[in-house]
Amino acid sequence: MDRDSLERELGAAFGGTDRAQRVVARQARDLADAGKIEAELGFELTVDAVIDNLEDAPDEYDLAERWNWWLDSLELSHGGYNRFRVRPEAVKD
Repeated sequence: MDRDSLERELGAAFGGTDRAQRVVARQARDLADAGKIEAELGFELTVDAVIDNLEDAPDEYDLAERWNWWLDSLELSHGGYNRFRVRPEAVKD
């Protein structure tokens, strides 16, 4: 997964600060590199897959909240995803 492409697509789809886009993209890249999604859910974590999953979050959520909402769902169903969450202080300017 190309992190720069993901940053651009996250901004286009959900807005947010440049910092939030960088942090979420970095966590998504780490998640992709870990191979958990592919191993446990059977699909490659691509830019489109990230965008599609974050679109399911409540509309009022910002980018980091959307990411954490998805990760919380994965944590509940499979475990081992908390390490990819975004800490709120990491996205503050």
